[in-house]
Amino acid sequence: MQRRRYQMATSIRSILSPAASFEERFIPNLEELKLITKALQDAGYKVVLTQGVFDLIHEGHGKYLERARAQGDVLIVGVDTDEYTRKRKGDNRPVVPESERLRMLTFLRSVDIVTLRTLQASEQDVDYLHKALHPDVFVMSTTTNDFPLEKQRETEQHVGRVEIFEPQAETSSTARIRGLMIDGVSGLEAEINEVIQRYYREMGVKS
Repeated sequence: MQRRRYQMATSIRSILSPAASFEERFIPNLEELKLITKALQDAGYKVVLTQGVFDLIHEGHGKYLERARAQGDVLIVGVDTDEYTRKRKGDNRPVVPESERLRMLTFLRSVDIVTLRTLQASEQDVDYLHKALHPDVFVMSTTTNDFPLEKQRETEQHVGRVEIFEPQAETSSTARIRGLMIDGVSGLEAEINEVIQRYYREMGVKS
């Protein structure tokens, strides 16, 4: 038992070190993450949890995560898997695969630990992550569809407190992706029309 506590303390020091690697900060195993969260809290750290897709990371994500981190001492980010994202947002999402989204988040100074939020666990209980970890602060956005505002009181039974943020940027990832798709379709349409007109001219046919 003493050896286990020593190893956990060493693990925490490694995670919070400025030189911590991605492998040290990515904790996919929920049971291990529960132990680390509890050890952090026992050591006096205030743990903050937030979650989401974080597709095409932009300024709004950065501001949101900075503000979330400011609510405590350690920020854990639950990242929706590719499978779960497709279920929530459609077959064309995510644009960026989970492996890259996880790594991109660890490049941000505000993020301490990343984990995955899976479809299998979420189908059993969409709130499983905060119920398992019992963070001191749970941060969500008003734009999150699976966390309507009326769930706040229920959630507070499992966490210290709930903070709900407005979007931190005027344009969301979804809006950006929609714009790219529209621009792409418009460009493709123009190219097809040009090919058709060229064919008509070569064949001497009036369009």
